[in-house]
Amino acid sequence: MSHPARVLEHADVRRLIRHVRALRHASRNHVIVLLSFKAGLRACEIAGLDWSMVLQPNGRVGDQLLIAGSIAKNGTARHVPLNGELKDALRILHTELQRPRSGPVIRSERGTHMRPRSIVNWFAATYAQLDLAGCSSHSGRRTFITRSARLLARSGGSLRDVQELAGHRHLTTTERYIQGDRDAQRRLVRLV
Repeated sequence: MSHPARVLEHADVRRLIRHVRALRHASRNHVIVLLSFKAGLRACEIAGLDWSMVLQPNGRVGDQLLIAGSIAKNGTARHVPLNGELKDALRILHTELQRPRSGPVIRSERGTHMRPRSIVNWFAATYAQLDLAGCSSHSGRRTFITRSARLLARSGGSLRDVQELAGHRHLTTTERYIQGDRDAQRRLVRLV
């Protein structure tokens, strides 16, 4: 039985970002990481994301991503509000690419969309370079969903909001992504 992808701590995510920003294609790599950790996108969604799903009609980076049904698992489109750090990184990448109106956000060496398998392999190689065991391309997504669930009380949202952000059809699927926190459980029991 395989184990679920590891949920990363804030310090590990910061180390991952520092690492990828020092590599070739730094802006692209930074956006790949943030699409996973700050928007919860799957590898297939990162690979298929097009500038038309990111930009407003005026050609500027918008406040949300449209994950089109054509790139989403099960063909279910959704909107994901843009985290500020991700929005800034997308603006930088958009400028570096000379402000395209359409085409791949994450470009391969040939200038085409990267394939989902390439995104999976890129994450595997990057985690191996950092010696982050138990991580996969799904680690960012699991981290995003877990953190979102933990922040619900502060946001006034519900688990249904996390489910919609994740693009899950069933709440039980979302629940499987959320990693428990033993320290929080102990604090909770003390309050009971």
